[in-house]
Amino acid sequence: GDGDGGRWRGHHCQAVTTKPGRYRLRIIGGEWRGRKLAFPDLPGLRPTPDRVRETLFNWLRDILPGARCLDLFAGSGALGLEALSRGAEQVVMVDQHPAVVAQLKEHIHLLDASGARVVQGEALAFLRGPAQPFDVVFLDPPFHSDLLGPCLQLLATQGWLTPTAWLYVETERHTPLPPLPGEWSVLRHKEAGQVGYYLLKQTAASGAEGDPS
Repeated sequence: GDGDGGRWRGHHCQAVTTKPGRYRLRIIGGEWRGRKLAFPDLPGLRPTPDRVRETLFNWLRDILPGARCLDLFAGSGALGLEALSRGAEQVVMVDQHPAVVAQLKEHIHLLDASGARVVQGEALAFLRGPAQPFDVVFLDPPFHSDLLGPCLQLLATQGWLTPTAWLYVETERHTPLPPLPGEWSVLRHKEAGQVGYYLLKQTAASGAEGDPS
């Protein structure tokens, strides 16, 4: 999850550096723990920081095994591949940049990740297509893109979510969330560096599986 949506912006990057490993990410838990994967050097491509992923996947620890996940702005694949490593049954990764899609397919082949599927396409166009319900959705659109609100509305109204689904949202720090659809509410919220991140759930269903600790 790193943002794509077709709006690659230089100011969206963290500090630019040519140090070795700058364009690599590390899977931090599960079956592929410690595996390092490259990702393309593209403006605006910023993998979710390790410490944010650590917190997120602690939140989702009891939810991921067997879950069907959608990584809507897949970018480097940091969120989708981490979810698979930690026991998700299926992850669909969506991105519209050809170089990103090619790299994600290479990762899937390298890891022999049978539960992964990559879709090349723009996020809103994908969500307007034929829907299948997911248990967990990762939403990390590019900063300053105004894609989050429309994505949330389409997810909530077009049949993309199971009744007990969880939504992870990553934004630029201090940027307020758009109005949430229907009965959705924020269960968890933290900030790290330039990132604000949230775990959302339908209020009516939140008691069904218990809140993540």
